[in-house]
Amino acid sequence: MRGARTWTWVPAALAAGFVFLYLPIVLLVVFSFNESRLVTVWAGFSTRWYGELLSNGRMLDAAGLSLSVAAVAATLSAVFGSLAGYAMGRFGRFRLRTLFALLLLAPMVLPEVILGLSMLMTFTTLDRLIGWPAERGFLVIAFAHATYGTAFVAVIVEARLRGLDPALEEAALDLGAGPVRAFVRVVLPLLLPAVVAGWLLAFTLSLDDLVVASFVSGPGATTLPMLVYSSVRLGLSPQINALATILVIVVTLLALLGSRQGRKAA
Repeated sequence: MRGARTWTWVPAALAAGFVFLYLPIVLLVVFSFNESRLVTVWAGFSTRWYGELLSNGRMLDAAGLSLSVAAVAATLSAVFGSLAGYAMGRFGRFRLRTLFALLLLAPMVLPEVILGLSMLMTFTTLDRLIGWPAERGFLVIAFAHATYGTAFVAVIVEARLRGLDPALEEAALDLGAGPVRAFVRVVLPLLLPAVVAGWLLAFTLSLDDLVVASFVSGPGATTLPMLVYSSVRLGLSPQINALATILVIVVTLLALLGSRQGRKAA
């Protein structure tokens, strides 16, 4: 009887958890199709706010900047994170390995405020010493996002690499392939699902970031989260609901794709 009561409460607790987590998102999506300008008063079904969103040049520019930054940051994260994960997973114990791992994974645990402030000081110092960056715009934000995206990609790639049989790479070396060719022809295809999953995760993290971008961006470089945050502070607009609905769909598709790639990597 006790086991039966337990199994009765488990679905109820699970349902309550899903309602708590996803009901606000469902309401946001529903009210994005609201006719009324008031975001909390339902006045009938309409897609007018999606049309107005598509004619909002400022918001579209911010969305374009965020997508471009996320793509570049995710690509840089995938390249450097894959190399770092390969070093951590294949070379075993090497000199200063603990320090390397600590520096690599630090962006994952540091508060975003500290991370953003440290990057701001870094770019300001570089500007004073070498004259770059003269303007804190697209590339600066992309490099900042790639800094912590690299850590996530490295963890995923290292985990995948530890599950691979090192004899495959050793066999390629025994058959005459050099280290670079063995990595490109044998190891990299096996790591590809993990690299793609890491790229998608880094892309989503960059697209979602507000704190770090607020620190390192300069005038004229406003990302989508920054624009949404400033707009919400002045008052809720139904266009924000429409934009959030589109982002929910995009992020959900990326999450599903990343989950699929993660299962392949496992």
